[in-house]
Amino acid sequence: MPQLSLLEHGETVYLDDASGRITYTPGLVEPATADVWFAQLRDSVEWKAERRVMYDREVDVPRLTGHYHLPSFEPTSTPPGAILEAAREVIARTGVPFTSVGLNLYRDDRDSVAPHNDHLYEIVEGYPIALLSLGGTRRMTIRAKEPPRRVIHVDLEAGSLLMMSYETQLHYTHGVPKTKQPVGPRISLAFRVKPERSRVSTGFYST
Repeated sequence: MPQLSLLEHGETVYLDDASGRITYTPGLVEPATADVWFAQLRDSVEWKAERRVMYDREVDVPRLTGHYHLPSFEPTSTPPGAILEAAREVIARTGVPFTSVGLNLYRDDRDSVAPHNDHLYEIVEGYPIALLSLGGTRRMTIRAKEPPRRVIHVDLEAGSLLMMSYETQLHYTHGVPKTKQPVGPRISLAFRVKPERSRVSTGFYST
């Protein structure tokens, strides 16, 4: 099975056992570059405002979303330049051949994503998920599904990379809750290795 590559500088290991591996590396991308990528993506991505059914009624998804296949997987796709640059950086640093990126734009403290795990049919077994953050810092809460319900809080800073192994999707949920503290807008780029059949499937949850 593919393994999570060790990053050289400032990596924190939050989890590394039979239930999976979670690591966090701040400053993977320099602040100036992170600022440029954030501005480019905020202005160039075709952000979608989605709705979904919850508790027998249709509600707004509390964030804007986007999705791109990377050219090596889908040659006809044309992601913004900032996505291609970010993908090259993440792939080079992790050694994982990511094929897809899901984006979320959290506009303010009211935007969020509910606790969830990735749909396993939408990622290739054994490959990790890499989450690159741009813009304002937001806290992610990672929670074990079974007792004892271990809880991990990670403040995702601009330019940081969070890595979650495939196994963590079996044993943990992750989400970005609303906050009472004013926060600036944040863009997340969730890199995945998707199977052939998932080319057209994006789903609601992309942290």
